[in-house]
Amino acid sequence: MSGRSERCSRVLDLFMAILGAEAGNLALKALATCLYISGGIALRIASKFRNGMFLRAFCDKGRFSDPLAAVPVKLILDPKTALYGAARYAAGDVVHGASRYGAAGR
Repeated sequence: MSGRSERCSRVLDLFMAILGAEAGNLALKALATCLYISGGIALRIASKFRNGMFLRAFCDKGRFSDPLAAVPVKLILDPKTALYGAARYAAGDVVHGASRYGAAGR
């Protein structure tokens, strides 16, 4: 990540391309309207998201390229995001299997 090793830099570029391609596949399968990327690895390689490798692979889906280009991709940089979710779960804001407002979600 410091740019000292050409081999490591190429491997990281390959990782970004694979991550982008698979994120694009998942976005298509889920009909995603937005994509959020978080986690320790994402935080450590945040600068690599700027070189375009991820987005090129994300959108490189033939006839589905245009719809994917419209999907916003957000990188979550707060390392405590998982803790916030755990706190909300502990506070009772999240219920597995159903909405806390009933089966209809109202």
